[in-house]
Amino acid sequence: MKQRIIKTLVGQFGRPRGVVGRVVGRVMAHRSSNRRRNLWVASRLDVGPTDRILEVGFGPGVAIAELNRRIGDGGHVYGIDHSEVMLRQASRRNAAAIKAGRVTLTRAAVDDLPPALSGPFDVIFAVNSLGHWPAPAERLRQLGGRLVPGGRLAIVSQPRGPGATAKTSVKAAREIQGLLEGAGLVHERTETLALDPPVVCVLARRPAGEVE
Repeated sequence: MKQRIIKTLVGQFGRPRGVVGRVVGRVMAHRSSNRRRNLWVASRLDVGPTDRILEVGFGPGVAIAELNRRIGDGGHVYGIDHSEVMLRQASRRNAAAIKAGRVTLTRAAVDDLPPALSGPFDVIFAVNSLGHWPAPAERLRQLGGRLVPGGRLAIVSQPRGPGATAKTSVKAAREIQGLLEGAGLVHERTETLALDPPVVCVLARRPAGEVE
């Protein structure tokens, strides 16, 4: 019984739905470590005032809101999430920015991006969602192709499995770097936020000389 409950909760964090999903969304939005992680990630992306940004798996929309605060009137923040519950919560959190035409949120899966989100984007990022993607190596290649030459792709991970430690985070960062490089992107740097376990942000860029 206990294992079944744990499995159900883990599944909810991957795709919140129903009453439990709404509770999970509120936890993700208000838990101190989650907020710190999302605000920190937004600060690591080096966004410019006119950047077009895409978040894959925006959850309750905390990072979306912070990025909207950081860009100028010439920029735009897009987001996709395959959870209707998360779309509703994130839309409420970012209602003013959506109304102002600065934020666009869409219910979609990473393996079925709508044509309207073909890009090109200056920055694409994902926080703790890579492990839920089907064929992640292929998804990263597709996302890399939606970047402008020199554009940045950031994958963020805070391992949440039982017994996760700093070593788990280091291993995750190495695996993510390998996937990004395998997708034809150039590793720029890996940054770490000292939570328990640590959060790693692996940043890579599309080669500037590539022809779109």
